[in-house]
Amino acid sequence: MAEHVLSRRGFLRSTAVGICAGSLVSQALAASGGGGVPTRPFGNTGVNVSILGLGGHHAGRGRDADASVRLIRKAIDMGVTFLDNAWEYHDGRAEEYMGRALQDGYRAKAFLMTKHHGRDKQTAMQHLEDSLRRLRTDVIDLWQFHEVVYDKDPEMIFAPGGGIEAADLAKKQGKVRFIGFTGHRDPMLHLKMLAYGYPWDAVQMPMNVFDPHYKSFQQHVLPVLVRRGIGVIAMKTMASGHVLRANVTTPAEALDYIWSQPVSTIVSGMESEALIEANVASARAFEPMSAVAQAELLEKTKQAALTGAFEPFKTAPNFDGAVGRRLHGLL
Repeated sequence: MAEHVLSRRGFLRSTAVGICAGSLVSQALAASGGGGVPTRPFGNTGVNVSILGLGGHHAGRGRDADASVRLIRKAIDMGVTFLDNAWEYHDGRAEEYMGRALQDGYRAKAFLMTKHHGRDKQTAMQHLEDSLRRLRTDVIDLWQFHEVVYDKDPEMIFAPGGGIEAADLAKKQGKVRFIGFTGHRDPMLHLKMLAYGYPWDAVQMPMNVFDPHYKSFQQHVLPVLVRRGIGVIAMKTMASGHVLRANVTTPAEALDYIWSQPVSTIVSGMESEALIEANVASARAFEPMSAVAQAELLEKTKQAALTGAFEPFKTAPNFDGAVGRRLHGLL
């Protein structure tokens, strides 16, 4: 497991990448003057996005449509314009609720991302049509391959008749603007996807105060994304709640650490208006952490992080969605 544990050299390399984020951070601070949420460039797309994004899974969980609409519009009204969703979230209800929320002029205020599980062209295109209908839009800003967490996923996506052909067709048809992929299991799978040389616009991956110590996306994948000008979407910034359970840092400090890296946005599972208000306040108050402060924080999290116990999504299959498990014959 030595390759997955943060070495001193690896930390210095990842810290250097963080220092290279200075221009991103400066632009975010400069863009925060209007009282909204700061924005950053989204890779080489020419688009700026809010540094805080709303997770569609949480926004659509355990509430009716009206409550979800209110929550989504609350986030947008406060300046959270990056919206996350996925074809399978809550059997499509998450997209339907978001589609309702984006009526009455809200669609024009949002950068809309959704994800799909199509590993072949036909399935991917069907998922796209479903998402467009549910989201009540003619175009999705960012369409991503969801949960690239199985060894065969890259080969399936890039095979003849694979999902990547759907991505190219969808862009050609003007139904999506940008293409990306996500995954939470292993940074080596991200590197495998990147090795195909496809011109990805965005990549979504776990980043938190534990990640640099175990199967690190920050150490292995982030430098490649920065070098290629690919937009970085950070997720699981609280490690599915384990950051708080470990009692090694505060939520605000955990967010500041990630915003101090060269990420475009953080997708946060905000299930209440109070949590939206708290995270927006953190985004507005953000000031970049020094390299020394980052090193001190990672030293505090090191012992808790070394085994991966506080990032179970990297090791436990129950964090993989049912659609993907069924696709790979695991259900």
